[in-house]
Order: sequence, then C-alpha cells, then structure tokens
Amino acid sequence: MRILKTHTALLIWRIVLLYMVLMALRVIFYFYNEALIGPLPTDEKWSLLRGALQFDTVSLLYTNAVFILLALFPLRIRERGWWQSLMYWYYVVANGVLVVGLNIADAIYFRYTQKRFSAEEIFFADNDNTLQLIFKFATENWYLILIGVALIMVLALGYRRRIKPQALLTNGWAYVVSTATLLVAIGLAIGGIRGGFTKMTRPITLSNATLYTADNARATMLLSNPFCVLRTIGSSGKIHYERYFDDETLRSLYTPEHFPTENTSATELTGRNVVIFILESFSAEHSALLRPDLYADKEQKGYTPFLDSLMRQSYTFYNMYSNGKRSIQALPAVWSSIPSFKSPFVLMPQAMAETRALPRILGEKGYETMFFCGSDNGSMGFGAYARSVGIENLYSREDYEKAHGTEDFDGYWGIWDEEFLNYMGEVLSEQKQPFFSTMFTLSSHHPFVVPARYEGVFSDGLTANHRCVQYVDEAFRKFFARYENEEWFRNTVFVFVADHVSSEKFSEEFRRSPADYQIFGFMYAPDSALFGEHRQVVSQIDIMPTLLGLMGNSEPYFAFGRDVFGEFSQTPMAVNYDNNLFQAITQDYVVQFDEKSITAIYALDDIAHENNLVGKVDVATIENSLKALIQSYYSRIEQKNYLVDNNNNPNKEE
Repeated sequence: MRILKTHTALLIWRIVLLYMVLMALRVIFYFYNEALIGPLPTDEKWSLLRGALQFDTVSLLYTNAVFILLALFPLRIRERGWWQSLMYWYYVVANGVLVVGLNIADAIYFRYTQKRFSAEEIFFADNDNTLQLIFKFATENWYLILIGVALIMVLALGYRRRIKPQALLTNGWAYVVSTATLLVAIGLAIGGIRGGFTKMTRPITLSNATLYTADNARATMLLSNPFCVLRTIGSSGKIHYERYFDDETLRSLYTPEHFPTENTSATELTGRNVVIFILESFSAEHSALLRPDLYADKEQKGYTPFLDSLMRQSYTFYNMYSNGKRSIQALPAVWSSIPSFKSPFVLMPQAMAETRALPRILGEKGYETMFFCGSDNGSMGFGAYARSVGIENLYSREDYEKAHGTEDFDGYWGIWDEEFLNYMGEVLSEQKQPFFSTMFTLSSHHPFVVPARYEGVFSDGLTANHRCVQYVDEAFRKFFARYENEEWFRNTVFVFVADHVSSEKFSEEFRRSPADYQIFGFMYAPDSALFGEHRQVVSQIDIMPTLLGLMGNSEPYFAFGRDVFGEFSQTPMAVNYDNNLFQAITQDYVVQFDEKSITAIYALDDIAHENNLVGKVDVATIENSLKALIQSYYSRIEQKNYLVDNNNNPNKEE
C-alpha cells in the first residue's frame, strides 16, 4: 500500500522497532539481574509496563530528536539519496551506541553497583576505574555483547532502507501536510520528554520510577538509557566538597545519626495518627500572630485568622524557617530531614538510595501511609518522592474526580483546596488507624485566583496572594468544623508547615534573608499537653526528629535535623543555600559562608544588611557547626548512605 511507504509511516515503523528493542533490552536486564531484583509482583506488572514505556519514550526521544526532524523535514531535499543515507546511519549508529550499547552495559553494571549507568561514569571516568571495569565485565559476559550486536543488526535490517519514501499527496499539499505533521511531532516529543502535557508536569527525573513501584531495585529496572546519562549531566555527577575535619572530629561536631533513648514523657502521643499539611507559600508575614510587628499600623490584622486561633491552641514555632525556596525541596526536608543545597535533593540520582524516612519508619510500625495532592498524578515530582520514602497510597486530582466529578478543577494547578481537604477528610474517616497522611495545598499560588463563589468575600490585602491565603485559611476552618469531633481527628497529631515563603511580599524585611525563609510551623494535638510557644530557631528538617521524639521513638534513625524537645547540644540554627552561599540563621545572626570562609554576618535586626559584622563578633562555634553539617551532608550523598550504623550507637550494650 502506498500509505505504508510514506515518510510518516516509515518513521512510525522505525520508532515502533526501537520500542521493541528497548523492551527486549529491559527483559535482558531483568533476567541478568533477577537475583537482585526478585520476582515481579503480579499486581504490579501493568504498572511496571507503563513505567517502562514512559522511560523508553524519553530515551527514544533524547536519542532520535534529530532523526525525527530529518524524517519530517518539509522540503524536497529529504527525497535525495544522500539525505536518506544520512538518516539511516544516524539511526543505526546513534541507537546502536546510546540505546543498545548503554543498556547492555547497564545490565552488567547494575549487578555490581545497583545503579544505572549515568553521567557520573561518563564524565568522571578519569577519576576512577569505572570504564575499565565495564569493559572487563563486558569481556567476561561476551554473550551479552553478542546479543547487543544482534539487536543492532535488527535495527539495521528492520529499518527498511530499500523502500523509497513516497508522498501520499502531490504538489503543494504534500508540504503543507508535512509541515503540519512536523509541528504535531514536535508537540508530542515535548510532552514525551517532559512526561506529560499539563502545566503542572515537570520534566521527569530518575525518582519518577518510584511512581510505578515502591521497590528500589524494580524502580531502577524501569529506567533506561540514554535517559539516565543525559538527565544527570550538570547537576549530579561527581560530588565535590571541602573536607574540613577528620572523621573523628567531624563526628564530635555533628552527625546525622540519632540514637534516642526511650522518652516516657511522650507516651501519650504514641500510636496517634499523624497528618502533615504542607502549605503552599505560607510566609510568616501572612500572620499577625507570628509577626505582630508588621501589623501594628495596619487596619487588617493579618490574613490567617483561623490558623492564628489554632496556633494559640498548639505548640507553635515562632521562628520556623524553610530549608529552601522551591516546593520540591520541602518534601525531603519534612519527610526525610534531608535539606537541599546546590541541587534539589530529589533531583539527584543519589536520592534513589535507600532511606528510612518518617513515612517508612511509621509504616514499619503498622501505619497506613498516604499522600494527598490535588494536582495531576505524577506532577511536580511529588508522588515519585512520596513512593520512594515509603508512602503506599497516592491521592491526586484523578482520584478526586472519580469520586466528585470534574467541576472543582481550579483551571491551573489542581482541585481547589477546600474541596480537596474535604475529600482527604472523607478518606481518613474510612481509614484504618493508625495512619500517616500528608496533604500539599495548592491554591495559594500564582495566578492567585479563588473560586467564583468567594469573589468579593475576602479583602484584596497587601499582596496579590492575600486573597488566596484567606481562602486557604477559610478552607481549614471548614475542614476543622466538619471533622473535629470525629474519633480519628481527636487521635491525630496535626503538623502545619509551609513549603517556602510566598513570592509576593509587602514588607521590606521579607525581601532579604533571613525573613525570606520565615514560614508557618506548628503542631496541634487535640486532648493532649502539646501546647506552648517555641522561640528558638527551627527549620523543616527538625520536624521528623521532633515528631519521632514526641511519639516515643527509641530506635536509631537518620536525620540532619534535631528533636527540639530532646536534643539540646546542637546550636539551634536553620541552614539553607542562598545566592551561591551557605547560610546559617541563628537567634542573633544570619551567617553567610562561601565554603572557604565566612563572608558576611548580619544581626537579625539589620534588615537592609548594612553592617557586616565579620571580624567584629565571634561566630566560631556556628562556623564549625555549619562546616560539619556541609561535610557530613555531601559525604553521605557521595556514599549514597542515609542509614544509621548501629556500631556508632553510644547506647549499645557491650
């Protein structure tokens, strides 16, 4: 048939052939490493297939973007013999090396490292013997090399080079259709590379594999190359950092390994449900309770009346700081007590290593684990990280719309917070206790809109976000009014924490550090003694250790933060990475460090940063603590080690 010989039909066949080869490579990968990966659960097979197709699509598009352009180029030159030869050799060589070659190497390499071949091996081979080992292992596994050669021959012979492409239409219409086809192909390619077509979708990264399986080995099996190599270029290759201290000195100054003793005073919270609300863009600036000084001369006293009233009944952190300025940095900080510095931790391939984050620790104690976010399933990388830290059940826009229809989409990000909060309450009301649940709110975000029924209800405020902040505050008021008398509600510890400050600020102070990191943070536990004001500096990474302490945990755990009720030896400070500088926020100062030396020290009341106190005040203890945290952080990432070595336990019986 003529239609089967058109440029478009031949391109589709060649892409389908690549999908078949990629799937064959994954089958080879699995059987070669079956002892490490284990059997594939029957109930996961369709999920694994979907994940495999997604990563194969990205690898295929990364490798063949130029080939697709050559095939669909809407000019007569593509009919020439030399053009067709160029396409053929590009297809065979590029896919032979980047698809077949790299994925065969992956099968061998994984057995020894439990990771995929990435930019770390490609660009830093001169620093170790990784490439030499790969060639050695390839020699030992000669039969895999033969299979690889056979698959390249399949590509070469299956290309159908002898078929001369024919146009379905003639004259000018042929090129109109070709141009339209090219534009459609570009759109599909962009969506394929990003992993979706919605505005909430971020380009997929390695951790997205955990959306399809919670098992790290099976998640790694889903990945493919050249995706892994290209996705790790530039941001996460070899880790470079300063070694300020020897190992013994480093441990004496700082360690992320925690060895608590039994906390009998916290037994009243043991076994309680845990619900964490991560509030989009909730700056402390929004609250007249947290920052009364900003509202002394204002007619409207803040924009969170309900949450302010709730904080008066809670244990409230008046100096809570975020560890980053992006939503994707908040999740590892809150769930895993792991901050992000130069690169978001979630986007680093080292994040795929085993961790025992808060959800997994509680899951091992019998808790059901859930994550609620009203955006599309898989958007923004949230669900992927949730699965990687042990959260079993994800609830998204799709789940809400199955239960309540499609009328509550905000048109931009997801389901309105009021409706999605209510939906979460419905799910929790039917949930077996104890459970761990997190909800990430969405509505207090650009483009700063509220549901039509609230138009004119809330004041415009002082920033574009204040109407949305008032709406979210009202959504929580209604959520509490509906569920506060439920048995599960009375048996829950609620944690409220913002992901970062809002982009919209009205005070000069919140345009600079440290205030541009100051956020909401408090814990509410009905019918408990958890009540009071905490005026010391805390940050998002302190939430996990503090919760574990409150719930009576006595098992060792890994966290870069501290239990604010049980660990007093560390200098209270919040650490983040701002404008290419590490920054420590303490009760008195903001200290900035360029990895070599302290470059600036500002008193907290020096809002404009006019008086640099370097050389005028002693911050040696802060400097050593900051250096020790940085060195410990990067050494752990380099080793991909986020577990506790019980040999270091000072409480261990000899």
